[in-house]
Order: sequence, then C-alpha cells, then structure tokens
Amino acid sequence: MTTVTESAVKALLTSETTASLRTRYEGSNICTWIGFKHINYLVEEAILYHFDQSGLAARTLHAEHGLGVDLVDLDTRILTALFMDEVVVAKVVPSAAEDDDFISFTVALHADRDGKDTKAITARAKAVLRSDSYVEEAGEPPAPIARFVTHRLGTPAPRLPEVPDLSGIVPAADNTSLAAGRGTTGPDPVLDLLTAGKNAFGWKWRIPYPYCHFSERLQMSSYLRQMEEVVDLFLADRGISVKTLLDERRWIPACPHSRIQILDEALMEEELYTVYTVENIFKDFTYTSRMDCYVVRDGKLVQTATGKVTHGYALIENRRDWNLVTFDERVSKALRGEV
Repeated sequence: MTTVTESAVKALLTSETTASLRTRYEGSNICTWIGFKHINYLVEEAILYHFDQSGLAARTLHAEHGLGVDLVDLDTRILTALFMDEVVVAKVVPSAAEDDDFISFTVALHADRDGKDTKAITARAKAVLRSDSYVEEAGEPPAPIARFVTHRLGTPAPRLPEVPDLSGIVPAADNTSLAAGRGTTGPDPVLDLLTAGKNAFGWKWRIPYPYCHFSERLQMSSYLRQMEEVVDLFLADRGISVKTLLDERRWIPACPHSRIQILDEALMEEELYTVYTVENIFKDFTYTSRMDCYVVRDGKLVQTATGKVTHGYALIENRRDWNLVTFDERVSKALRGEV
C-alpha cells in the first residue's frame, strides 16, 4: 500500500503545477468554439493532474485508502474563447488556508493568441476527499490528509430560497421504471411548487449511472452537463430554442461565467428536480440565471446543488468569427417570461 506522506500533502497544498492540455473534440458543438462545459472539464483535468504530480493520484487514493476526490465548488470565468484542436497551458496554484477543510485551488488556462501568451480562463475550485464504504470499509484516513476527509459531500450553503412543504403531495418514486421516460418538465406537483410565481423552468430527471462516479453519486462534471441541458430545455420552452435562433439568425448562446456548488449528495437512480430561474437581465445584453437541484427523500425536499450562469448571444459572422449582440424584443420577452 502506498503511504500518504507529509511531503506529498505539502506538495498538494503548496506546489504549483503546469500541464499542457488539449481541448476535446466533443465540446465543439457550434463551428469550432469550445463550450463552457468542456472548458470546465479542462479545469477539472488540470486539478486531477495536480493531485497526480503531488504523489496523490485520484486512483491511488480511492483504491488504497477508500477516498474519492470530489470537486464541490467550481467557479469559472471565460475571458476569451477556446477552439477545437487547441493546446492550452493549465497553471494550478493551491490556495487553501492552514485550517481549511477544503483543498482549494486557483486555475488559469493560457492560450496562444497571435504569438502572445494570453490568459483565456480563470477558475476557483474546492475539493474534498469523500470516504467511500460502498464496496468495503475505508478505515481511518491517513493522518496527513484526515482534515480533508468527509463522509458526505457538501459546502456551506449560500442563502437559498425557502423549501416548500411537500407533505402529502409526493408520490412514491418510480425511478427505476423507464416506461414513463427519462424526464419530464411537467405537470408535476414538486416542480409546480418550486416554480410557482417565479420566472423559472423546472425539469425532473432520473439520474443514470454514466453521470455518477465512485459507484453511487452524481459528480461535478455531471452538474455541468445538467446546467447545459436545463438551459437548452428552458430556451426551447420559451420558443427560442438553440436551433431556432441558429437557423433564423445565426445566434448562439455565449457563456462568460458559471459556478456550481454541491450542497449534499444526489445518488444514482434518484429523481433530480432541477429548477432554472432567470434572476437578472442586464441592458438586454447578458442575463444571469440560478440553477437549483433537489431530490426527495422520505417525503422531504433536499437541495443537492446550486449554481449561477451568465449568458449572452453571439452572432456567427463566419466559420472563424462571432460578435456579441443585443437582445431584440422577442428574445428579451422570452427571457422575462412575457410570452
């Protein structure tokens, strides 16, 4: 068994790492630009590389110590676009305080722009080591990293909306039957309560195993997928689907900022209630929305994640260039829920 040493933990918490990473082909959905989800994947990959270079690879921590590396807070800003087949330089700097229970990092992705080293992406992230007893008991964690070990995922909750009382309205979950489909946007009594009186859209969805890791729980990268998918459904529901505006105007959603915090655990084959609420529209140029995710356990609503995402619209001028545009009346009304 590999020993977790003080020197390895010191390297994890104090040393900086640099890695060359390549953008993923899958993330190039419109022309050759890479979407926010896959940019966040690069941030996650850089952090996992940092663990490995410190001598604490994620596979080793889980296989030998029953500890899963979980990102629980990821806050990313896109300063300039990344492209298909682009190699970026990822710089990871630990930022945890001595008494912090999280392993915290700042991450910057640098790209070459006209021969100049350009900071394209900045991010802040927090990770924990989740003790895993699903297959076998993990035992006591190694002393040098014990303060980062948790038996349940979560971060300090921001100010959250009041959770409604679900007494008597939640039917027994039939979350393993596929007869009713993988998801619904309504009618559903829980979604109705969560969206009532708000400029919001709700989606209930069964968590499949490809979205989970360490045998049971939804992971950060899957919440990013959830955020991307709920935006897609919301826009379609408001009559301005991604394809509609692509076909009619060559407009695409552009995302300069996203943040997701895991507040509790969501488990494989549970039903996840995702609520997407438009909070602010700034000068008909960008809009900020909140994503809140819940599961129902024992008749009670449990919030598992919350997030923020900012969007604008870009006009595709050609296969290489785009420019941000101001919302017109149709798009503005759709985002405000006036249609």
